[in-house]
Parts: sequence; C-alpha cells; structure tokens
Amino acid sequence: MRKAIRHFISKIGAFLREKFHQYDVTLPYIITVVIALIVVIGGINLFIELTETLKSDLLADYDQKITEYVIAHRSPALTKYFVFVTHVGDIYGYAIVLGIFAFMSIFVYKRWKYAVQIVLVLALSAISNLILKRFIDRARPGIEHMVSVETLSYPSGHAMSAMAFYGFLMFLFYRFKIPIFLKITVILLLAVLILSIGLSRIYLGVHFPSDIAGGYIAGLIWVIFCVLLFDVIEIFRRDPSTPSI
Repeated sequence: MRKAIRHFISKIGAFLREKFHQYDVTLPYIITVVIALIVVIGGINLFIELTETLKSDLLADYDQKITEYVIAHRSPALTKYFVFVTHVGDIYGYAIVLGIFAFMSIFVYKRWKYAVQIVLVLALSAISNLILKRFIDRARPGIEHMVSVETLSYPSGHAMSAMAFYGFLMFLFYRFKIPIFLKITVILLLAVLILSIGLSRIYLGVHFPSDIAGGYIAGLIWVIFCVLLFDVIEIFRRDPSTPSI
C-alpha cells in the first residue's frame, strides 16, 4: 500500500514538473502572491468588522475587563520594562533598529533592497495609521496615562507599526540563509517584542485592548501586502520574457 502511495505521489510530481517546468523559478513567488492576496482580503474584512463594533457594549465590556486585569498587575519592575519597550516601538527605537539593519543589509548581505523594503513598510504603516485615526476619531481611555500621548486612539500606532516593522523583519530573517538556531531565536525575540509593545500600551493606560487588536490586524495587512508586492516585482524580474526597462 505504501509503495502504491509513493508511486502515485511521484507520478503527480512528475506530471507537475512536466507541465510547469517553465515556471520552476517563479512558482514559489506565484504561490506566495496567491496566499498573500487571500490573507490581505481576509485581514481587511476582519479590520472592518472590528471597527464597526467599536461602539458596541460587548466590546466595551471586553475592553474594560482586559484593561482592569492588565493594570492590576502593575509593579515598579513591570513599569520599567513596559516603558522601555514602548520606546522601542517609537520613532527613536525604529531609527536605531533601522540603522543596524540597514548596515547589515548593505555591508553584510550586500542587498540594499532589504533596507528600502523595511523603510517602505514602516512608512506605509505610519501614514495609514494617521489617516485611520483621524477618520475613526476614537478618544483615548479615560484612565491614568503613565506616558504622554497626543494622537487619537484607534488603531494603536505602536501596535500597528510594531507588527508592520518587526513583523516584516521576521519575514526577512525567515528568508535569510543563516543558521537555523539563530533564525528561530531572532524570530521568537521579535515576536515577543511585538506582543510586549502592544501590551505596554494597555498597561500604561493609553490604549484600549481593541485598539491594539486593530493595530495588529492593520499592521499585518501591510506586512502581507508588501510581501505580495515585492514578490510580484521579483516574478517580473526573474521572468526572462519580461522586457527590461
């Protein structure tokens, strides 16, 4: 039975290689584009549905309960940690991380395009966040703010930018040809950082949990969209039938 299954699978593989051999180079990019497009459409729909429930009593109840639970665990040590990570998710934190990554991209990997891509992702996230905040016009929580804030509340700019910037960094490190242990370590640390930045905004009293959820969704949409965009560019760049400009 196992031999029959293996034979069947090998036949399917041979058939696909025969029919699609001309797409061997670009097929992984095409698959990525299709999956990314599906995720982007689903993410936009989820973001719209969440935004439409912002004024509902059910969401307000969840926001209140989660916020009360988080701030109930305030302590001097946690406050120092969350103030630190919230600054890592601010303009100065991005400037430092971006400078380090740009140096690695240009002088270590010899690929300046990585630095350009991460800057584009961060810029799209920041600009769209300002537009969404002004359009949705949600006020900040009416509790003590442990850090100063000036903009509106939804979606969280820190959560959105963290997901977009550090999330895209996770994607790049996933593609980098580096030792698997180092790759997994970096990706896990970035994931913890993204979660910590979002949680810090609730802990510090400047965002509702739903602001963080909306920011994460919107940031992830930009990550997937940019992966889609860059892979489409790569498809045309690798396609020998595409005329050079």
